[in-house]
Amino acid sequence: MSIGCIFAQGRRQSNKTVNTNRPTGAPIEHFKKFDTSAPYVKVALNAYSFTKNLNDYIKGRSNDPMTLFDLIDFCAANKIDALDATGYFFVGYPDVPTDKYIYEVKKYAFRKGVDISGTGIMNNFANPDATARAKDVQRVKDWIDVAAKLGAPVLRVFSGPVPKGYEDRWDEVASWMIPCFKEVAKYGESKGVMVGVQNHGDMMATGEQTVKVLKAVKHPWFGLILDTGYFHTEDPYRDMEMCLDYAINWQIKESALGRESMQPLDLKKVMKMVRKVGYRGYLPVETLSVPGRPYEPFKLVPEFIEKVRKAIEEEFAN
Repeated sequence: MSIGCIFAQGRRQSNKTVNTNRPTGAPIEHFKKFDTSAPYVKVALNAYSFTKNLNDYIKGRSNDPMTLFDLIDFCAANKIDALDATGYFFVGYPDVPTDKYIYEVKKYAFRKGVDISGTGIMNNFANPDATARAKDVQRVKDWIDVAAKLGAPVLRVFSGPVPKGYEDRWDEVASWMIPCFKEVAKYGESKGVMVGVQNHGDMMATGEQTVKVLKAVKHPWFGLILDTGYFHTEDPYRDMEMCLDYAINWQIKESALGRESMQPLDLKKVMKMVRKVGYRGYLPVETLSVPGRPYEPFKLVPEFIEKVRKAIEEEFAN
């Protein structure tokens, strides 16, 4: 038997020859069975937790400047698995950074053992101005390119605030948003980057609104960044439950009742949700300044992350 025949014979599984000439876009194929149903989570840090320090550097203020490279070091020093490197803190934002800068951040994070779990930008797809929406669509596409170069698997975007005068016309505004989301999701697919919309107390202030948007977009490269602190309802945990199946990433906040609340997030309840849905991936943590409370992220972030880690350990121990 020739070497070629032996090679071909070795590629057979269950009396079926493996197709080595798969066309682009071929379905995912499996030849081994491994159980991936159990949830598995790791902790990440959202760069916005250090927004003041990062902006001190970007805006040339001498108060307490910090660069993305400093923040990567912070993650490494505190054994934080990954950084959600928000686009706002790249020099020159909203303009796209140079490839050299993107690759330096990517290399530095790799050498420090810190993954880039995602990035994100500001956009407004609820804007009544079609020209403005088109510009934001292009900006999202540009930053999908950045995410691809950075190695970030997901780009975080927003729906946008309810426009003035449209408070009782949600469906009309949503009809502008949906095509925008579909367009950027399609582009994300072409670049290998998922697009995640974050519920942010805006056009997606409730679980019902959030699910409605996600069902309307219905794209395999589009999902939800589930923000535990931005459902503006009486029972935000109920809204979280409604959206679990759509979550491709999270934002773990200190409170479920918004940035001004001092009522702690029920981490035990949240981790039960994470486990229930079999979520696998990062749980980015984001702390925010609260009126009346001194905000010291270098102290607060490690303390909150320790609470998150403890909740993970307690829920996933068995």
